[in-house]
Amino acid sequence: MKIKNFAEMAYLLGLIILALGVALMEKADLGISMVVAPAYLISLKVNFLTFGMAEYTLQAVLLIFVCLLLGQFKLSYCFSFVTAVIYGLVLDGWIWMLNDVTAATLSIRIPLYLVGMLFCAMGISLLFHTYLAPEVYELFVKEVSKKYRIDINKFKIGYDCTSCAVAVAMSYLFFNSLRGVGIGTVICALVNGLIIAQCSKFFEKHIDFSPKLPSVQKYF
Repeated sequence: MKIKNFAEMAYLLGLIILALGVALMEKADLGISMVVAPAYLISLKVNFLTFGMAEYTLQAVLLIFVCLLLGQFKLSYCFSFVTAVIYGLVLDGWIWMLNDVTAATLSIRIPLYLVGMLFCAMGISLLFHTYLAPEVYELFVKEVSKKYRIDINKFKIGYDCTSCAVAVAMSYLFFNSLRGVGIGTVICALVNGLIIAQCSKFFEKHIDFSPKLPSVQKYF
């Protein structure tokens, strides 16, 4: 039996789980997710920006690029920035709560990283299945793949790999060394899209993503 009318809850859980996954990967220090790595590097470089603040600042810039690339603007795109702000606040909250967690050995760091990567994939998959505005990262993948009729999972893999390359370039530009980017970033870039696809298959089998509040859906 499927869980019914889960669209709105998918949005809330997606943000919470995604932010937790990113926080766990940051704590593991094996390489942050390639999608958020540029924002993470900016937060390391600019002292007054937290990781969460850097996230929604960078997503504001990406949102402008999305509108230019698609040649259109929708009011719902603004809600993606609202989502980015909520996500940034939740991310900073998770990082604060995990502050006292000690990850000094690989026996702790590797499980933290693996669980974090799984949570990131689960969160993104849930956000792909809700009508409520996703983060700008997911909006970019969703809207561009739709406009140009590209398989969303393949496009996600390409986007992740591009983000990884940008993060490496930024790391050397800012610090003359790799910071926040590691073997975990490369692994995540290669397999994250595949994990998201498997999560989507699982969720679609057990969850009905129709809205509980259909009157709200028309605004998105």
